[in-house]
Amino acid sequence: MNVVHEHPRSPVHAAYINRLGPPSVIHYGELPAPAVGPADVLVAVTVTSVNRVDTFVRSGGYPTPLPFPFIVGRDLAGVVAQVGKEVRGFQLGDRVWCNSLGHNGRQGAAADRVSVPADRLYQLPGGVSPNDAVAVAHPAATAYLGLFVHGRTRVGDVVVVVGAAGNVGSAAVVQAARAGARVLAVAADRDAEYCRRLGARDVFDYRDPGWAAQVRRAAPSGVDVYLDACGENELGRAVELSAVRGRIILLAGADSSPVLPVGPLYMKDGSVRGFAISRASVHELADAAATINELLADGLLSARAVQTFPLDSAGAVHRRVEREGAHGTRFLLQPQFSSSNY
Repeated sequence: MNVVHEHPRSPVHAAYINRLGPPSVIHYGELPAPAVGPADVLVAVTVTSVNRVDTFVRSGGYPTPLPFPFIVGRDLAGVVAQVGKEVRGFQLGDRVWCNSLGHNGRQGAAADRVSVPADRLYQLPGGVSPNDAVAVAHPAATAYLGLFVHGRTRVGDVVVVVGAAGNVGSAAVVQAARAGARVLAVAADRDAEYCRRLGARDVFDYRDPGWAAQVRRAAPSGVDVYLDACGENELGRAVELSAVRGRIILLAGADSSPVLPVGPLYMKDGSVRGFAISRASVHELADAAATINELLADGLLSARAVQTFPLDSAGAVHRRVEREGAHGTRFLLQPQFSSSNY
């Protein structure tokens, strides 16, 4: 049975900032209860996560309107505690998740209660734990958008995923294989078997200077979708490997400035598309969520490694993500004063 213990109007405990800056600007403490509009749902948060993009927003590296004090974080899973009068499809006690808070004027997810626009909230499938869902919510949606919205992946396509063992890359391998594509994974040799279990047909060691030649031999007609999930963004190689009308998808590496071989690209009718999940429409995010829920329910999508910390450790976790990166690990935060149990 799901139980909401706190009154919806009592103060919330949150990780928040009053200005942009390094991880040290993150405070933990009480804030006023969030307003719940007619199209909103109040969620009693069970768990939230720390994404690389959260550090960009907090530092100002990704400019976006922020209401101060600003609660950090983007993803959450929890239980419905209050429903706005115009909302349909959610009831008190429903288990839910969201992966698009903390951007463009929306407050973030790192609190024990959060108000979420109903069109950004999704039901959590039965039998799926909130930790499992929130661990994949952001990278799996990013992979979906890259493959299907921007990459237009179809049955029979040859898809190369560079950085295939990472959080986004591994989710991309699963989804591309499930969609009927032939997946070629580029990852560390130690991760080869893991990538094969996810659905990769062949795996190439990124440390091998000849891996591109190996991909050419494996796909002599070229690659239909080249998805760079690690931010290397080597466009010369990507264009060379591309098939006629191949699609190159870039989703990381904000500081990279690669050289684009325009001549070979246009002679192949090729395209290069960069995107940030923050700009995805609510409809695109909902489509991604439907696929994510199917994969979660079928046990086909999960984080490789998860580390969980109390919510008041948000600053330390931000610092760790900035210093070390994720490298296939998901970092979760759990409110100490959780308003729900399962």
